[in-house]
Amino acid sequence: MKRKIVIGFLTILMGVSLINVTSHAASRAEIDANVQAALARFYGEVSNGRDLVNRAAGVLVFPEVVKAGIGIGGEYGEGALLINGGTADYFRLASGSVGFQFGVQVKTEVILFMYQDTLDNFRRSSGWEAGVDGSIALVTVGAGGEVDTNTINKPILGFIISNKGLMYNLTFEGTKISRIEK
Repeated sequence: MKRKIVIGFLTILMGVSLINVTSHAASRAEIDANVQAALARFYGEVSNGRDLVNRAAGVLVFPEVVKAGIGIGGEYGEGALLINGGTADYFRLASGSVGFQFGVQVKTEVILFMYQDTLDNFRRSSGWEAGVDGSIALVTVGAGGEVDTNTINKPILGFIISNKGLMYNLTFEGTKISRIEK
């Protein structure tokens, strides 16, 4: 009984923490500055990252995605869609999960729409869910920051970067991406 009370309290505390993080909606200027800083970091992590971004029809960047969980978890982040180097729209990313998890993590997510029709489908949607509305190929990077050449032909490429560099064994599945009206 005592354990259930402690778990319930911790779950509520984690939920309040996520609400506090999400209640501070960043301004356009804050998002744009954070997106540019995240792209600069991306270029440093992925040796041909700049070339991939230049070839993409659109680039969706979430500079700070906060993930927290104690049994029940969630993640949230705000970002921007860049087309031809300029901001086209602002988006939020959110997901929830249940399972063995404990702690808080901040990561950067970069999603490249490699083809115009894929980007158009994303932009037409009112709420886009990874794995349902489109499959994101999580890109693995080898020695020297080189991208796996088998992956770069996919229509949507996803990169996840933490404080420790590119992250592996993660997924975009179940992540809901919605437009923010700013």
